[in-house]
Amino acid sequence: MQEETARSAIDTFISAFNASDDSYVTDLLSQALTSDVVFWGPLGRSEGIAAVERFVLDIRRHPAGTGTMVRCSAVDMPDEWARYQWVFTTPGGGPRLAGTDVVHLRRSLIDQIIVFAGEIEPSASE
Repeated sequence: MQEETARSAIDTFISAFNASDDSYVTDLLSQALTSDVVFWGPLGRSEGIAAVERFVLDIRRHPAGTGTMVRCSAVDMPDEWARYQWVFTTPGGGPRLAGTDVVHLRRSLIDQIIVFAGEIEPSASE
């Protein structure tokens, strides 16, 4: 049941990237995140739904065009932490970005997000 709750919050968060209009982003984020969410993104640490909203809107306004964000893995959830993989693709074969997010849940909402964008290179054999 806990994993289903996490999956719902994660999928609602991801749906903000794919909203039909920017005006829906805040409402979707408010359904998935706590008001004091801590967001560790590519540009560092920020707090609050407004900070996450700025990030989502920046991604939605990608120079290559409005892209699509999808969760492309199951949600793996040991206790109150969950992780999942995602892919962001832009139209017409434009740039594609993949990564893994780690989220912490409190009372069925995400209160921490750590974004790992890009693939991790295999370690070199010694």
